[in-house]
Amino acid sequence: MSDKDQRMVNAFDPAAASTLAAREQALLQRRQQSLGAAYRLFYEQPIHVVRGEGVHLYDPDGQAYLDVYNNVASVGHSHPRVVEAIARQAATLNTHTRYLNDIVVDYAERLLATLALDDYQMVFTCTGSEANDLALRLAWGVTGGRGIIVSTHAYHGVTASVAECSPAFGDGVPLGMHVRTVAPPDSYREGENAGPRFLQDVQAAINELKRHGIQPAALLVDTLFTSDGVFAEPAGCLAQAATLIRAAGGLFIADEVQAGFARSGSHFWGFQRHGAIPDIVTMGKPMGNGHPVAGLAARSDIIEAFSRKVRYFNTFGGNPVSCAAGMAVLDIIRDEELQENARATGALFKAGLLRLAQQHAWIGDVRGSGFFLGVEMVSHRQHKVPARQETSCIVNGLRQRGILISATGPNGNILKVRPQLVFRPEHVEQFLTALDEVLQAL
Repeated sequence: MSDKDQRMVNAFDPAAASTLAAREQALLQRRQQSLGAAYRLFYEQPIHVVRGEGVHLYDPDGQAYLDVYNNVASVGHSHPRVVEAIARQAATLNTHTRYLNDIVVDYAERLLATLALDDYQMVFTCTGSEANDLALRLAWGVTGGRGIIVSTHAYHGVTASVAECSPAFGDGVPLGMHVRTVAPPDSYREGENAGPRFLQDVQAAINELKRHGIQPAALLVDTLFTSDGVFAEPAGCLAQAATLIRAAGGLFIADEVQAGFARSGSHFWGFQRHGAIPDIVTMGKPMGNGHPVAGLAARSDIIEAFSRKVRYFNTFGGNPVSCAAGMAVLDIIRDEELQENARATGALFKAGLLRLAQQHAWIGDVRGSGFFLGVEMVSHRQHKVPARQETSCIVNGLRQRGILISATGPNGNILKVRPQLVFRPEHVEQFLTALDEVLQAL
């Protein structure tokens, strides 16, 4: 989630430090002194966490919090198989990719197989920001253009090049002069016109770039439009958008940092839901279940053209310990059938939210796929007025009931429901019961 979203609905105000317990006040003071003001804390009453297990985080007193937000530890906090894989590899070897070593090749082959795309190659980084940064460099290098098209509230990372392609940061981080934005396909407000309008806007952005003498280089899209408010439909529109950008001489970059690794349930990758073929796929967050590993897959001709000019090297990208963590995550998703769980339990979750929508007029829309759902809160259903302040109350009300969630979208009024892949029906019921209580109290 972007910092802008946090400021709107889900940030701790340091001026309220006196309301915290003495233990947390002392830790907060040390944190502010050593880390400074750039760091943010979630919730009106921040949580002091000391350990995680499965779908729960725990505070120093042993209170459990149901984690319905954190898709980084995607197969469960401190999953023993990931922990064991990291420890075993760290005790054996950890170095960079300039030596021959089996595990980085094994891991690259495993990842490429999940894409089901012909003749693609991997490049490893440490973060999704780095992966998107490198994707832009590849696009600029192979197309000769600079123009980038993103969605209107996109978040693609924190490096200089991707921050200026991330409107979610707000006015404090101006967009680059080479960046154009298009509204996401909002099926809640636009209905069947959402897909066609999105495609018209992509073409208009292409035309506008060219009119200003800027050659389009890429359409960079989070395949679930997660920061825009979670827009999974209409499936298929991204395939058509990819056709448009290629016709203009650019590339289609599928940002799977949040949407990938079986999160949608129906498919392993978000672009697969759309039947789209990306030129570059970026990935991160859940790859190592909390261990920092990320990367991209690109057509081999793109990487070959780039490599003729530049030799890319990332000291820690693709290190053996990170690859061991990534391999364990892939094994767990397969062995525990977590994609199917995301599909089935995600459908159960969505159905439960739709039932709550029949009881509470605050819920204007429930959308998404698998374990990435958006619940849009409105103060007036007919006019679909964003309920920004009420959403803040909901987020913090759930936190008081031991459930962690956040919000997204330009108005901060969309609950970002993205449980870990090991979420089960009993966890769904716990969340729905608590949300019902919070909505009744509004």
